Amino acid sequence: MEDKERQMQRLRIRFSRGEEIKFISHLDIMRLWDRALRRARIPLAYSEGFNPHPKMSLAVPLAVGVTSEAELMDIFLARPASPHWFTAAVSQQLPPGIKILGVYQAALNMPSLQSQVRYAEYRVQLETTGTAARDVESAVAALLSAEHLPWHHQRDTGQRSYDLRALVDDLRLVSSNSSGCTLEMRLRCDSGGSGRPEQVVLALGLTRHPQSIHRTKLTLDV
Repeated sequence: MEDKERQMQRLRIRFSRGEEIKFISHLDIMRLWDRALRRARIPLAYSEGFNPHPKMSLAVPLAVGVTSEAELMDIFLARPASPHWFTAAVSQQLPPGIKILGVYQAALNMPSLQSQVRYAEYRVQLETTGTAARDVESAVAALLSAEHLPWHHQRDTGQRSYDLRALVDDLRLVSSNSSGCTLEMRLRCDSGGSGRPEQVVLALGLTRHPQSIHRTKLTLDV
């Protein structure tokens, strides 16, 4: 076992998810990666037990319908491989809509990737016909000045109540015109709670569903 651990390698992959696959579920994304890695003959490390599975994990599952340029995934290999070779081999097996942006070696004894995530940043485009930019700015200022913002969200497991304000680290209007606007937001994303861009939009009093939500960055506690 010790010899195997000495040969193992942990790679951290940063990749993008485009329009072509934004409606694919988290489970299907993991299956897609598993298939691509196998076809590329990557020497994956597997878990122990009766049902071994590849040791790979995403930082934060991306909601269906959201695109990203900041996805992070850790993969453990049974034997070392260069990031350059890994990128070249796997990129040939990935479908349109997924692109590897970087591959880095990570220490084997680092905490899990999921436990390191602290914030997620998003760019949200909205249709705001009939709503003046100053009204959006006022709504943003009011949300940021609020001490608390009690919120209720209906999930499959029942209604969840929480303080939405505690999940918003930063929020700003970056552009607007007669038909729409673009918001950028930095939302908390850790074991204590994860902010959702569409909930922030609703809290601003903007009832139309966002035209697009794009994740631009994940901040880790390293």
